[in-house]
Amino acid sequence: MLSVVNADGTTGTGRLIDDIVREGARRMLAAALEAEVNAYIAELADKRDEHGHRLVVRNGYHQARKVTTAAGAVEVKAPRVNDKRVDESTGERKRFSSTILPPWCRKSPKISEVLPLLYLHGLSSGDFVPALEQFLGSTAGISPATVTRLTQQWQADHAAFSERDLSTSDYVYVWADGRRYRHPGGQE
Repeated sequence: MLSVVNADGTTGTGRLIDDIVREGARRMLAAALEAEVNAYIAELADKRDEHGHRLVVRNGYHQARKVTTAAGAVEVKAPRVNDKRVDESTGERKRFSSTILPPWCRKSPKISEVLPLLYLHGLSSGDFVPALEQFLGSTAGISPATVTRLTQQWQADHAAFSERDLSTSDYVYVWADGRRYRHPGGQE
């Protein structure tokens, strides 16, 4: 990766160190996805149709998409698998789904874990976009409307937690209390 670095250590997309970290994250994610697909195909290499053709083969790459990680937004091209096997019970074709990067995933679970903490510390829904932009180098796909929707979901989860039935459960409480006295000479 060749980058033009300004005198203050910035590049066209930010700081050089951040660019290096994002590029490393992109390469590691790409390598992990390739290894996952290769293992899946190798595991099913003996599955063949009546003409002797393999039922599970590579089929290029999915369209590139940005995934927000703790390192910032990383563009990923996930490998595609053509799985022609059929589930005997349902009659539907079997599909490969990455455990590393599911098709619906647009942000790392760590990013989602940070959002409630920011909210609990008093960050308003309108402040999420600029805050995440400063931290991650992108808006991370979080709009004020998304934050509001997530807040409503967290409040509903809290209400359900608060109203759950505990009548069939027994809990033991341990109370501890303590005092600390200073020695008259200033020593403890």
